[in-house]
Amino acid sequence: MPLPLDGLRILTIEQFGAGPYGAMFLADMGAEVIKIENPAVGGDFSRSTGPFFLGDYDSLFYQCFSLNKRSLTLDLKCEDGQKILHDLVRSSDAIVNNMRGNLPAKLGLDYPSLKAINANIVCGHISAYGRDNSRADWPGYDYLMQSEAGFLSVTGEPEGPPTRFGLSMVDFITGTMLVFAVTSAILSVKQGNPGRDVDVSLFDAALHQLTYPGMWYLNEGHVTGRITRGAHPSVTPSQLLKSQDGWIFVMCQNPKFWDLMLEGIGRQDLAEDARFVDLEARLAHRDELTVILDNIFETKTTKEWIEIYKGKIPVAPVHDMPQALDNPFVEEVSMINTVPHPDRPDMRALANPIRLDGERLEAKYAPKLGQDTEDILSELGYDAAKIEALSKEGVV
Repeated sequence: MPLPLDGLRILTIEQFGAGPYGAMFLADMGAEVIKIENPAVGGDFSRSTGPFFLGDYDSLFYQCFSLNKRSLTLDLKCEDGQKILHDLVRSSDAIVNNMRGNLPAKLGLDYPSLKAINANIVCGHISAYGRDNSRADWPGYDYLMQSEAGFLSVTGEPEGPPTRFGLSMVDFITGTMLVFAVTSAILSVKQGNPGRDVDVSLFDAALHQLTYPGMWYLNEGHVTGRITRGAHPSVTPSQLLKSQDGWIFVMCQNPKFWDLMLEGIGRQDLAEDARFVDLEARLAHRDELTVILDNIFETKTTKEWIEIYKGKIPVAPVHDMPQALDNPFVEEVSMINTVPHPDRPDMRALANPIRLDGERLEAKYAPKLGQDTEDILSELGYDAAKIEALSKEGVV
């Protein structure tokens, strides 16, 4: 069967994480994603992000965000560059960017600028703070959003400094939100409606992720802060516990799991202890319960506890990066692909987490800078002489 988005053409003007990550899902699902890159600056800045490189304007950092795409070098600030862009827009379903908010209109990348060329075009925008407010011209990145949206106040240990996530999760969720919105808008066009602008900002997406702590504060004035052992704010035990050789994360999110945990440690008597008799009592006496459970869990290794509880209660080992990626279960579920690259035939990459008909999606290496420029221009009707002239002029 064809991939779900086979036949769609998506243009992207993207840098670093949010835009490229989201657009990669479109490409993985079968859309033709043409990555438009400025030849004067070496394309997407992630190409030059180290420390590990694969030739000029190519890095492992860049590879993890742009699999299955095509690369077209194009100067959007010149007249010929805009003409080529418009030629592409005529045959495209969407154009997506992740520029600061005041730039899409200046570069003619929004719907008011493009609707005369293609009334069905969907224009997707990821910006730091939005395109229609006092911060429209502010640059911004994931870490700043984590900081201002309060993430650093709920991450890490209570006695520690403000702590960000170890990964750029705001970038990734914003990119995912945008491509969902863009795909939805394309579906609307297929149903007979015109194209439109679609916006998601890093700031808005980050704030939305506050979810239940945000709801608690807005309605009850309750402030959720950092909690020892990475514990859940309202359920216990749902936290890190010490094992004989490290740590284990145990999540007794409902009374059944609490009873099964007690059975596994042979301490059903704790169910009758007034301090732990129900969820409210356990939450009020979390610190006392943690000491008791630490003393018990330290009698066995993490692996031994996993064997006792697997399939019964939610438990997981606490892995570092090598342990996480060398985990045999990762191989069992085929979450790592070999993606041959011209400069590294044995390059490995994380597989797309989506399965279709039970199978992982195929992956092709992220393109070299301008790798598809000649082919794309030829498809638009430009002959070899014209393409050479555009190249000499720095347009492509």
